[in-house]
Amino acid sequence: MRVLLSVVASLLLLAGAHATALTTILKAGEKACYYADVDGAGEKVGFYFAIQSGGNFEIDWVVMDPEDRIIIEGDNERQGDYIFTAKQIGEYSFCFANEAAGTDKLIDFDIMVESEPRHVLSASQAPLKDHTSALEESTYKINGLLSSIQRLQKYFHTRHHRNYSTVLSTQSRLFWFTILECVAVVAMSLAQIWILKTFFSRSGSRRFRV
Repeated sequence: MRVLLSVVASLLLLAGAHATALTTILKAGEKACYYADVDGAGEKVGFYFAIQSGGNFEIDWVVMDPEDRIIIEGDNERQGDYIFTAKQIGEYSFCFANEAAGTDKLIDFDIMVESEPRHVLSASQAPLKDHTSALEESTYKINGLLSSIQRLQKYFHTRHHRNYSTVLSTQSRLFWFTILECVAVVAMSLAQIWILKTFFSRSGSRRFRV
């Protein structure tokens, strides 16, 4: 039983992926790059990003291999979720550009480098092969379901931030519109008072001969 539990723990560790979850603010006119190391050719690399606030929630981005060749890129995108196979060992770059926009952007993104090694059983663990194979497949299924839940949570997190940003923007517009409306009403009232005062002043200055 102890051996079986150790195998399950090993599978859970192997099913995981090395991931980096970050949140950053990209100033207007700036460009920022982040890097991830790939230790073996054929590893899967996942890249997720979402603009939480700023402007129209759009950003330019590009992913390049260790030789600075473009793998994938996009212009004026709000979010993306991509997976590609790394063909080379080395440092991959993930860059965001906010050069054309006039507002700061709040960006959430994940960089995941994932390999899927299979657990090799020793001779003493050979009788457990059938059980571990089933456990291994179940572990990978659970890992896939957890990844789906995480991505769904990220989607709702992004929607929350965007809706909150929209609410703040709407409140700000309503506030300034109300101020402008009050100023207009006061100005119209003063203008009416001045017109009436001028009218009666001119009327009172007239002379009539009887």
